[in-house]
Amino acid sequence: MSAASRDAFSSPARLQAWQVIAGGVCGLVLTVGLARFAYTPLLPLMQAQVGLSHLQGGWLASINYLGYMSGALLAACLDSPAWRQRLYGVGLILSLLITALMGLSEQLWIWALSRYLGGLCGAAGMLLGSGLVLGWLMRQGRRPELGLHFIGLGLGIAVSALGAFLMAELALHWSQQWLGFACIGLIFLVPAWLWRPPVPPAPVAAVAASAAPDRSWMALMMAMYFCAGWGFVISATFTVAIVERQPLLAGQGPWAWALVGLAATPAVFVWDKVARRWGELKALFAAFALQSLSVLLPAASDELVPALAGALLYGATFIGIVSLTLALVGRRAPNNPGKAMARLTLSYGLAQVCAPVLAGAMAQTSGSYRGALWVTAAVLWVGMGLLLVLMRERRA
Repeated sequence: MSAASRDAFSSPARLQAWQVIAGGVCGLVLTVGLARFAYTPLLPLMQAQVGLSHLQGGWLASINYLGYMSGALLAACLDSPAWRQRLYGVGLILSLLITALMGLSEQLWIWALSRYLGGLCGAAGMLLGSGLVLGWLMRQGRRPELGLHFIGLGLGIAVSALGAFLMAELALHWSQQWLGFACIGLIFLVPAWLWRPPVPPAPVAAVAASAAPDRSWMALMMAMYFCAGWGFVISATFTVAIVERQPLLAGQGPWAWALVGLAATPAVFVWDKVARRWGELKALFAAFALQSLSVLLPAASDELVPALAGALLYGATFIGIVSLTLALVGRRAPNNPGKAMARLTLSYGLAQVCAPVLAGAMAQTSGSYRGALWVTAAVLWVGMGLLLVLMRERRA
């Protein structure tokens, strides 16, 4: 292929905004929704059919986020636009391979390797892919559409939940379900690959430095996002398991996870409207408050209605916290939004490494996730306090 034809192939003029957004959404479904979130509805099945313990399940989730954190660290150090796009492409392909790998072995170390690589893939989609999409949209003057990209998070959850439910109806073995998810991933790989944003131009050093976010503001945002990561990962990892552990709720876990995805998919539009009316920080505060309620409901009651209401609230709020935070920091660093988002996400990833292990150990000791849910609510309240500090600094 000649240089001219390569330039023509990668030219932004060859892509429409809807293609870039749709490709980014499909990339999130593949790298986060399947490579990461398929583990949540399949965790109870693996515990029942393979004997995976609560502690081992928590460790696998933490290893996944250790991979995510490693990817965030790499993205935070990555300045080359060409390498950001190349590694995003690698993450798309690798997502399919590691999803299939989960179903090809019963060795814990193989699962751990898959979960770690799945974390790297999640970082590629969430940080590198999102940065490429948001950067392209901003260069095209389409800033109001930044949040649409994050529909892929809710859609990915819905796909993983509905896929697990349908495969369970077919009485597929846990390993067959992992391979089934790999086949589903092929559907999303094609548009995600074909509609990748082209390599962005390298920013001028002086302009890039002037566009960097304030350090004290970033420090507060990172602390707040740590609390958000804690609240996110507990429900993301254990929602299905929490529901399935209740004798009266056995078999209802996939429905709870499907509610999370169905609530998250349109929530991006809702929180975007809330942010336009109230401001992004006030909208984030409201999302934190509602998410703390989402973990308290199943902690306070073993009934189906509170469990499903908690799942619904969780799905509607976590996506708002993620989309509002990353879009906010992305706008503060328009020349390299992926790098700025990666730095912020390091704190998010740190919480996601610590929280599942603690939750799994607490559940292993007490036989219940109730204590972990109360701890999670307390962490979210700390995040609300940090948001109050950010709002006060903005008014000052």
